[in-house]
Amino acid sequence: MRIVAEELVAVQTPAYRSPWALTILSLLFERPMHPYEMRRLARERGKDEHVDLRPGSLYRTIERLERARLVEPVETTREGRFPERTVYQLTPHGREELQDWMRELLSTPMKEFPQFLHALSVLPVLEPDDALSQLEKRVLYLEGELAAMETRLRRLDGLLPRLFVLEEEYAMAQRRSELEWVKGIIGDIRTGRLTWSQEQLKEEFGHLSAGQPVDLRIVDTKGEVPDMA
Repeated sequence: MRIVAEELVAVQTPAYRSPWALTILSLLFERPMHPYEMRRLARERGKDEHVDLRPGSLYRTIERLERARLVEPVETTREGRFPERTVYQLTPHGREELQDWMRELLSTPMKEFPQFLHALSVLPVLEPDDALSQLEKRVLYLEGELAAMETRLRRLDGLLPRLFVLEEEYAMAQRRSELEWVKGIIGDIRTGRLTWSQEQLKEEFGHLSAGQPVDLRIVDTKGEVPDMA
């Protein structure tokens, strides 16, 4: 049996794409506005939990979007002693790019590599008791984060339609799923169903670090090893 891997073609992501860029484009999709108003609306709608709302990041992102001809200034206003404020709007190209970007984000799962996934891939660096202690701390953090999310949703209930808090629902679903999974791993470590020692790993798998090839054979449902030739 031969295993043929389909070649994946990497598509370069435009440099201006970022969470802030998506937020800015979506706000300007509603109507033209100046950066201060963008930041205020993003905060009022709870987007600051998922986007870096520092003013510097906002203005740098607007500059990148303007260079890409996705947004353009339409007027500059001044109120009293406040600094001048430039009002931006979407260009026709920006509107098209926003909709194409949204279709891509909704339809195609992206490969993401969260730090927790990286840590799990090298979990044996810690002994089981140490790993258990750290995962128990993670449970407490996740429980606190979920409680805060629930409070935010209750605060926004009645102020915003559900359409504008879907990302918060999704984030909560992810956190609940992670919490349940981590609790399962904690239980397995406590009962010994999942355990290891660095000495045992060196004895059983030390040959891998010596550069010896790994025999990745596939066993079929009858327990037989098929011919890989």
